[in-house]
Amino acid sequence: MKGIILAGGAGSRLFPLTLVASKQLQPVYDKPMVYYPLTTLIEGGVREFCLISTPHDLPRFRQLLGDGKNWGLTIEYREQSKPEGIAQAFLIAESFIGKDDVTLILGDNIFYGGDGFHRAFTEFRSGATIFGYHVHDPERYGVVEFDAAGKAISIEEKPQKPRSNYAVPGLYVYDNDVVAIAKALKPSARGELEITAVNVEYLRRGKLRVSRLDRGFAWLDAGTSSSLHEASAYVQTIEKRQGIKIGCPEEAAFRKNFISLEELDKLNAKIPNCEYRDYLIELVAEAKRLKN
Repeated sequence: MKGIILAGGAGSRLFPLTLVASKQLQPVYDKPMVYYPLTTLIEGGVREFCLISTPHDLPRFRQLLGDGKNWGLTIEYREQSKPEGIAQAFLIAESFIGKDDVTLILGDNIFYGGDGFHRAFTEFRSGATIFGYHVHDPERYGVVEFDAAGKAISIEEKPQKPRSNYAVPGLYVYDNDVVAIAKALKPSARGELEITAVNVEYLRRGKLRVSRLDRGFAWLDAGTSSSLHEASAYVQTIEKRQGIKIGCPEEAAFRKNFISLEELDKLNAKIPNCEYRDYLIELVAEAKRLKN
């Protein structure tokens, strides 16, 4: 399974913050926003990544994430010169995807809790898997409708009269057919290659699985000034209360055995003295204690 992080767009809803850095590089409490979706996919076992962003912002992402080697990953980069919808990502990253299955995550989506994603990656065999998340304002999203047996029967993009309260969050898992499906798409009325159209095609083929995320699972969209602040407050509250870090790629890579304890220890030595480093040092110390 390969992973795409879509981190493009103008970030106009975050103006003037995006004059300083792109949306996905804005801080969410104590880390850059892109750390969170990256960590979500690492926790799902993904090691090969392609990050898509604008020509203007790609150098900053390269500076931040590098080639991923320090975390036991490979990270490639592709330019999105003009945003033309989420499904455009599969065309831009076609050479990266090759003949593999692929998951796509939006760079401004933050997830926390549960094992729904982990199970989805582990159990994925073919077709498509997306998720349903109960929201109070479904008209802002792609909306999935279920029948009495819990089977998805329709998906609509930002409907005026939603048929359910289940929105489709920005994490999708597809087999390799997604590339051909994306190529066959026509731009929508707003001129975009809609990810909902991809999901509708999988639904039409009888190959779409929609997994409803449990209560207690958190999906945070940090795309506006208010929601960015709320996401930071949420992360701060959880981290301080539980003494853990959300969206920590070093920890996720270590727990997935992508890097060894010794490699994590060496990474820590390169991090300046800060709370983030203190957390990782405690993580190493605890791992050494358990090892002995």
